[in-house]
Amino acid sequence: MYVKRNETGQIVQAAREPSAECREFVPPCAPDLQAFIAEDPEFEAVDLSKTDLGFIRVLEDLLDVLMDKGVISFTDLPEPAQQKIMERQSLRRRLNSVELMQNHDDEGDGII
Repeated sequence: MYVKRNETGQIVQAAREPSAECREFVPPCAPDLQAFIAEDPEFEAVDLSKTDLGFIRVLEDLLDVLMDKGVISFTDLPEPAQQKIMERQSLRRRLNSVELMQNHDDEGDGII
């Protein structure tokens, strides 16, 4: 984001592209930009939290591909990351087994 500041250094305007007024680049995660966005009701802020779950799944799939291709090894990851991955894999296996059981029809003679 590109911003314009007032004489005290506070952000008073923000734009996605540089302009004559907004020339200073500020990373989107900068605290002063976040505060400006939160205060400006006309600024259309993207709620990143709405995409977090989908993005986590993308990262899981990416890790699987990298490990399958031998680019990285599971043990290359820090211990806390390894634990979180194992927890999610375990949860996903349990969820998938429950979903498979729920896909059986009422008469028990097949999957719907």
